[in-house]
Amino acid sequence: MRVNTRHTPAFGVARVVLSAGEAVEAHPDTVLAHSFGVVRSRKGKGRGPAIFTAPAQGGWMDLAPRHPGDVYPLELSGQLGWSVAANAVLSRPATVRHDHPWPAHQTLFGGDSGFLKHYSGTGPLVFASRGPVDALTLKAGEVVTVNPLFVLAYPDTVQVRLRALDPAEPQSIKTGEGLALDVAGPGTVLVQTRPSG
Repeated sequence: MRVNTRHTPAFGVARVVLSAGEAVEAHPDTVLAHSFGVVRSRKGKGRGPAIFTAPAQGGWMDLAPRHPGDVYPLELSGQLGWSVAANAVLSRPATVRHDHPWPAHQTLFGGDSGFLKHYSGTGPLVFASRGPVDALTLKAGEVVTVNPLFVLAYPDTVQVRLRALDPAEPQSIKTGEGLALDVAGPGTVLVQTRPSG
């Protein structure tokens, strides 16, 4: 599976090129077009993501986010997992899995499902970012505070702590509103340059 992007960073479109029989998960509402013969199958009931499988001759799919911004393919090597903003994944191959529950997220959010999901495996995980993607590269021991509304993804190499900006103000584990995420390196934190929500 290969990913090519165009119209970035404001109105990104990702072309996912599939070999014979390769499959990718994406939300049907984000499919702009695809080559003839690509087959769609539902993962379950409702309006969630679907699985798209290439025919014997291979194929392609063009995916466009529901909002303006960048599309960003992150190549997972199988060595590291990534914590990703809950609604940021545009597509993922079958070789990339959603790890649920993820112990570090349970520590971060308690029993609630928070504003992050964890992914691991190999292959391109494609993000839909609000605005262009920026990278904050941290050295070992370097700490930065990130507004959760701007977090796109970070690797398992970093350590994180979630705290209230003002204990007297409302906070939301679901969105990150009213919270701050302290991140300690080493690692690269990917942020979107416009807030989610």
